[in-house]
Amino acid sequence: MKRYHQVAGFILAGGASSRMGRDKGLLDFDGVPLILHTARLLEPLFSEVTVVGSPRRYAALGLHAIADGDAQAEGGPNGPSHGPLAGIATALAATHSRWNLIVACDLPYLSAEWIDWLLSRATRSRGEAVIPRTKRGIEPLAAVYRRECGAPVAAALARGVRKVSDAVNELRLDFVYPREWREIEPSELILKNMNAPGDYNEARRWRSSGRSSANVHVREPQLERKRKRPSARRRRK
Repeated sequence: MKRYHQVAGFILAGGASSRMGRDKGLLDFDGVPLILHTARLLEPLFSEVTVVGSPRRYAALGLHAIADGDAQAEGGPNGPSHGPLAGIATALAATHSRWNLIVACDLPYLSAEWIDWLLSRATRSRGEAVIPRTKRGIEPLAAVYRRECGAPVAAALARGVRKVSDAVNELRLDFVYPREWREIEPSELILKNMNAPGDYNEARRWRSSGRSSANVHVREPQLERKRKRPSARRRRK
């Protein structure tokens, strides 16, 4: 892996975590808060990693943080939430780098090898944003954006757009697919996030089992196996 001096790294941590019931970024993961685990994953690849969230909340962890568009007096509870789109707009407004990796703080299965692959792929792209696309749809919270995306994202936010997928559809997108990174990261879990306590418990079991996905329930691989069974019977005939 190499250090990408022309790419900035951002971790979005401004959400309300309503389904989880507590701050996802501060959940214990392998003995440290998850957001610190993610930052340590990114640090070898970037000159600086920035958290987009409450500076007061994350400064104690030694992380560089900037308040996102949802911040109300350092993370107060009042006011409407603009969600992760506000975080993306904040990151792109703050950056001085041509390319910017933006990831959510609740992606415990990310690997440094996969991020390295994505960055290498993105820096050769002619698109405005390089976004993974899986059977679940696009994954704009584990993607790489050009700095120029900041203006159209901010404009979409100002028009009342709140869904990230709606806003990024206005960009010139370069999609990457699981078949492209299969040799780097074959696991279907790589972009699975944590929304609820059950997801968190699964991620902890995966981590404690030596990064094995054997004990984690994931629907997508099961569906694939069901589709493959008929072809296997035809081969036996």
